[in-house]
Amino acid sequence: MSIAALAAFTLPALASGVIDNVNGMAVDPNGRIVHFRALLIDDEGKVEKLLPDRYQEPEYKPKKPKRGQPWPERPKGLSFRMDAGGKTLIPGLIDAHGHVMGLGLSLITLDLSTTTSLAEAQAKIRAYAQDGAGRKWIIGTGWNQEQWGLGRFPTAADLDAAVSDIPVWLERVDGHAGWANSAAIRAAGVTAATKAPAGGRIEMAAGKPAGVFVDKAMDLIAKVVPAPAPKDRDIAFEKAQRALLATGITGIADMGTSIEDWQAFRRSADRGALRVRIMAYAAGLENMTLIAGPEPTPWLYDDRLRLGGIKLVLDGALGSRGAWLKADYADAPGQRGLPMVPDTQLRNIMSRAAMDNFQIATHAIGDAANSEILDAIQELSETYKGDRRWRIEHAQIVSPADLPRFAQFGIVASMQPVHEASDWRMATARLGEARLAGAYAWKAMLDNRVPLAFGSDVPVESPNPFAGIAVAMSREDAKGEPIGGWMPQQRVSFEAALDGFTRQAAYAGFAEKRFGSLVPGQRADFLLIDRDVSTARPAEIRGTQVLETWIGGKRVYVKGQ
Repeated sequence: MSIAALAAFTLPALASGVIDNVNGMAVDPNGRIVHFRALLIDDEGKVEKLLPDRYQEPEYKPKKPKRGQPWPERPKGLSFRMDAGGKTLIPGLIDAHGHVMGLGLSLITLDLSTTTSLAEAQAKIRAYAQDGAGRKWIIGTGWNQEQWGLGRFPTAADLDAAVSDIPVWLERVDGHAGWANSAAIRAAGVTAATKAPAGGRIEMAAGKPAGVFVDKAMDLIAKVVPAPAPKDRDIAFEKAQRALLATGITGIADMGTSIEDWQAFRRSADRGALRVRIMAYAAGLENMTLIAGPEPTPWLYDDRLRLGGIKLVLDGALGSRGAWLKADYADAPGQRGLPMVPDTQLRNIMSRAAMDNFQIATHAIGDAANSEILDAIQELSETYKGDRRWRIEHAQIVSPADLPRFAQFGIVASMQPVHEASDWRMATARLGEARLAGAYAWKAMLDNRVPLAFGSDVPVESPNPFAGIAVAMSREDAKGEPIGGWMPQQRVSFEAALDGFTRQAAYAGFAEKRFGSLVPGQRADFLLIDRDVSTARPAEIRGTQVLETWIGGKRVYVKGQ
């Protein structure tokens, strides 16, 4: 679309600032890139106009007034003018699926995400315990037995070897399994006689709990783990926000917002400290009604916060073999994963939320889970009409026959490119080559005209969206493997990848008229970056540095400050 065509979207507001001399990119309403040289911002912090050339100060040529009338006042000038020196300017990037408080808490608790062996993890846990003498519990996240090359789950005995005198509870990197030491298992009252709840699995050894609890079984330990205090949540949120802004995230869909999370967001906003835009999805019906009551909240704090939907979890993850599959895991005969919500209960919850116009986002990773949620959406669409934008989160392993079904009933595929880069070896081991035709199938979604929103699932992965763009284009990991990409037929173009992290991510949260594309009338959320990502190779895009982040026409982050 041309600059002239985009000008039709201009609101009648007076420009108060200009970012001049940029290599600018916006995304038009059809997902195509529009280039510009200057960005005019109005006095509400919205985009007034995109200029194809450098900004020129309008000449003041008033008409001579009639006799007895005063000369017209000179038009109000710009409140600021910034010469960007030719730097690349792109829309602020939106993470369509993340966990804001999860990121924050990972930054103030023990983080094992960088460990590459069990021994390294044990050493880090031991050092953390020694540095924090007096703690009643050690809590953390990020372990990944696949990254360790362990070939099995870790055990309570492995954890006891690091810390045995106080309880330790560590969530797996995907949040779908937890690792407890013997003290934590005793504190929770879990014994050999304890039965796993529906939708959960207790790893057993010699007839007793081995130390790892999968999906709903995590609740057996989590119920006795001390909850973060409000002041801890406030600290965690500020750290999360800073991390997001530094990587170029100006908006994020928070998947699984609790009432405690929401209160932390509100406290930050009430202090005038909320910068990033949060599209919140409540963690279940109870949190939905506690936060929003009878209907989705309005947009609050100048479009920075809204609870518009509910997040449901239908199955687990591939890494913990909790993803619900139609056939046995290739590397674990007899296991097919765990449906976490029975079919009737799933439809009842969805119906309860839909009748009050909450948007429904459902986690589905395995092919059985994706078929089940597609069936449920098809049934409920007969009752709940209109623009529902049913969201399916992850959609990692989909039966080829089910791929075209995503194009029905206004479904949005909310997918995370970086998962493919992390998972491709594991996915092959878990399923075998023959069952991967619909795995991480981004191009197939686009070919079926399915709205495709991209995110990171932070803190499961880094929030860095440039890594996500690079993977979406290449299907290669940070080491450039596999060369040429894993299942390269599912690669997408740069334009489609940018669209997934901007316009489509906003669309997935009913926010496309407010922010996400830099079209006139939207909030002026944008980034200045250190390279032209439209011409760079994927490996170069991965290393992009954010120089400045602007939200609502105001600078909120500068690299190095």
